[in-house]
Amino acid sequence: PPASQNNEQGSTLRDLLTTTAGKLRLGSTDAGIAFAPVYSTGTASGKSGRTMPNILDDIIASVVENKIPPNRAPKINVKSEIKEEPKEDKKTIQDDCSKRYSDIPYSWICDKHVLWLRDHKNTNNWKLFKECWKQGRPVLVSGMHKKMNFSLWKAESISLDFGNQQADILNCKDSIISNTNVKEFWDGFEDVSKRQKVKNGETALLKLKDWPSGEDFKTMMPARYEDLLKSLPLPEYCSPEGKLNLASHLPGFFVRPDLGPRLCSAYGVAATKDHDIGTTNLHIEVSDVVNILVYVGIAKGNGVLSKSGVLKKLEEEDLDDLLRKRLKDSSELPGALWHIYAGKDADKIREFLQKIAKEQGLEVLPEHDPIRDQSWYVNKKLRQRLFEEYGVKTCTVIQFLGDAIILPAGALHQV
Repeated sequence: PPASQNNEQGSTLRDLLTTTAGKLRLGSTDAGIAFAPVYSTGTASGKSGRTMPNILDDIIASVVENKIPPNRAPKINVKSEIKEEPKEDKKTIQDDCSKRYSDIPYSWICDKHVLWLRDHKNTNNWKLFKECWKQGRPVLVSGMHKKMNFSLWKAESISLDFGNQQADILNCKDSIISNTNVKEFWDGFEDVSKRQKVKNGETALLKLKDWPSGEDFKTMMPARYEDLLKSLPLPEYCSPEGKLNLASHLPGFFVRPDLGPRLCSAYGVAATKDHDIGTTNLHIEVSDVVNILVYVGIAKGNGVLSKSGVLKKLEEEDLDDLLRKRLKDSSELPGALWHIYAGKDADKIREFLQKIAKEQGLEVLPEHDPIRDQSWYVNKKLRQRLFEEYGVKTCTVIQFLGDAIILPAGALHQV
């Protein structure tokens, strides 16, 4: 064995370099090397050559090999080296949190998969949030609208201030996008008679797509931008200046995802005949997301479900008992229905959707990804099949006025 192994306790970087540099197996593809070289072994001219990063890779690989205790087999079994994460004991996590965070009003919903922080003003919320966030779980914070200037977010207020703007409007049922005056969208927001009609006379389900977004939001709507920023939940994480908001502190040479904010506005499905469509199809965001429901419009006109009819529709969902209780609270106003899936289930869901596409006679191209393409809204019947055939359970959340839903990057969701 090399000298560095015999003298493990006293080995230094200098020892490491001098004892291993002359013994590297250049170009080796031996399975004993733990890490493949990061850089290619060729040069631009095509001649074989070695670069410093390659050599360092081999040194690292050699060290990994040499650190295996003598009583262990020298051959690395990759599978045996990967430690399985201990299965979560949900009851233990709950009991532990109830003892440590007794001063924070909270509940677990959706079979203990989602943390619900019930008091948005509690300054200790971030401590419990951190515990939940480490496990990659979504979080719901209620009551954010109580901190906001509600008059700024009314449909009529936005229409009055920005009705002359042009924006992309998406017809959610057939995915047709048109560039239209936004006043037309807002005029029909709460008055079904003023909404566009599609070919068969049905009312169109329209969505004002990410308007405005990012710097445009800040420039176009400075008062609303400031109102939003001062009202963000868990500012330590969600505020652009939050000390735990990593993305805000990245050096300028990093390519950052679009951190928004962006305004997402859509008509309700209650006014359409087809309740198996959504305003946001199943997809994944590349960054963590906080979504605050700042306004809920009550549509009026022929064919629209009454408030009791909407509540009845929502009660047909697979809901947590606490969410059912909120539905019966007259002070709460439901506005959006979310279905959320853990990132670890993405491959199963992708396989399931491709299977359904084939069953329906749709062409399944290898370069197309049903999740990345945002081509599916998984209806109730399909959600049931997904659970029965693949064991993937849907986390159903109702977002009420003022609720902030915080999703970890990689979580799949539809609205």
